[in-house]
Amino acid sequence: MACDGAVPKATQARKLDAGSAGFLSIRLWHRFSHIRSPNQARAARGSPLNDVTLLKSTEIAATKHSWIWFALTSGLVLIFLVSLFLGRYPQAGLVRLEQLQENELARLLVFNVRLPRLLTALLLGMVMASAGTVFQMIFANPLVEPGFLGVSQGAAFGAALGIVYLGASSVAVQGLAIVFAFIGLGFSYLLAQRMHIGDWLLRLVLAGIAVSALFSAGVGIIKFMADPMRQLPEITFWMLGGLASITWTKFLSILPACLVGLVIMFVFRWRLNLLALEETTAFSLGATPRRERLLLMTAAVLATAAIISVAGIVSWVGLIMPHIARGLFGSDTRRSLPAAMLLGGIFAILCDDLARLLIIGEIPLGILTSLLGALIFVILMARRRQAVPA
Repeated sequence: MACDGAVPKATQARKLDAGSAGFLSIRLWHRFSHIRSPNQARAARGSPLNDVTLLKSTEIAATKHSWIWFALTSGLVLIFLVSLFLGRYPQAGLVRLEQLQENELARLLVFNVRLPRLLTALLLGMVMASAGTVFQMIFANPLVEPGFLGVSQGAAFGAALGIVYLGASSVAVQGLAIVFAFIGLGFSYLLAQRMHIGDWLLRLVLAGIAVSALFSAGVGIIKFMADPMRQLPEITFWMLGGLASITWTKFLSILPACLVGLVIMFVFRWRLNLLALEETTAFSLGATPRRERLLLMTAAVLATAAIISVAGIVSWVGLIMPHIARGLFGSDTRRSLPAAMLLGGIFAILCDDLARLLIIGEIPLGILTSLLGALIFVILMARRRQAVPA
């Protein structure tokens, strides 16, 4: 009679046999695991020629990337400096350095009018390009841009409210644009939580489309009720985008929000490589997808809302620049996001230069970014179609 907890001898024998078999299989695996087929052995060892080729290709890629970084950085600095002294006043062309010393009007023009405007254009390009990179990686959709979650249309609705009902005060227009941009994001987020179709990202995209349509209808109602001689043109020109009204006060008012958003996106840029994966895969690799996506989206929307509040709706920068950056550096956001920031700054400054210089008046910035952005997009798609065999 076996006592409690005792194991029958037959069971012990079966366990011993299983353990012996397992131990034997481990010994056999260690003994023969090094045996490979001739092809596997050659692939494992590699040939000296392949090693040299790989090393050379790596060095060539590193050198190429270094030259691209140098070209982008120096190009941005050069374009900024030339744009600072280029204009129609006090005379057409470049302002000479001796004029800055002798002519007070030239000094005021360069440092009080052009400098804050160019800094805002630089900030605009960097914010839109980095936010576009963040949204395209998070949603795994190359056609997403910063304002698609109801942000742009929410900001337009807030600005229209300020123009019509609060006397078009710049503080009111700017403040309401930021507030309603975040309201648009909040509505999109809450609506996505209420929906029960598809995964989280799909629900958020659909909710953003619906919220954008609602705010667009609201803007239409406000424009219908606005004074057609005074308020309606002001709403229209705000929505076309432009930097003609930028002052040091406006620039400094949006600088903290833009810098906070840019710093968060830059510091967490390497996490975007994980967040682009499926949620379970990203979680298994150490990411907390829902929390980190919310943090990065909030940072992107914060900076986007701030810049939209003073510049109006300027599209295509956040859509095109991430594509060009990925074409130069690949999809690794550790390199592509900073490259997109530099490219966005260059593109926005050049478009603003054209807006100032093409005609005696001024072309709205949003028209030029849309026109040039659409042309660049067509060129990129044509080149990609040629690269892919039929």
